Amino acid sequence: MSLVLIIATLAFRLLGAFGVRRFATWQVSAAHGLALFLVVTASAHFAPEGSAFTTNHADLVAMVPPFVPFPALMVYATGVLELLGAAGLVLAGTRRAAGLSLAVLFVLLLPANVYAALAGQDVSPLWLRVPEQILYIAVALWAALGARTVERAGDRVPA
Repeated sequence: MSLVLIIATLAFRLLGAFGVRRFATWQVSAAHGLALFLVVTASAHFAPEGSAFTTNHADLVAMVPPFVPFPALMVYATGVLELLGAAGLVLAGTRRAAGLSLAVLFVLLLPANVYAALAGQDVSPLWLRVPEQILYIAVALWAALGARTVERAGDRVPA
């Protein structure tokens, strides 16, 4: 899944290199790349069993540690939070709050990833899962900390 984030970020930055002002910086391109990644991953939270998605709602429910109440509801809730975070990342005015909130969400989701890997579920191995989660946290924070608006010749340009 990290490939979606990386390829999308590179594609957005390439658009910036070709003059699309919205993607003029790596931070904004990464914010949009993370947003696209989140739309893809959030979709699995709502995908029924047997759908074309490689991971579906039932798979994600199985990843929820036993100490978390209402696992099916939690999977839906985290899917909604991921979609809200994605929307927040693409809007310059909410990018900082979205990035910080997503970093917290990614930290809170880490136990589910660790539990699934240790329980022998058909997921990425732990040695890959944890660095991926750290990457998502880092990109969310980078996007959040780079979120500001600069005044240029009377225009408000996302930076």
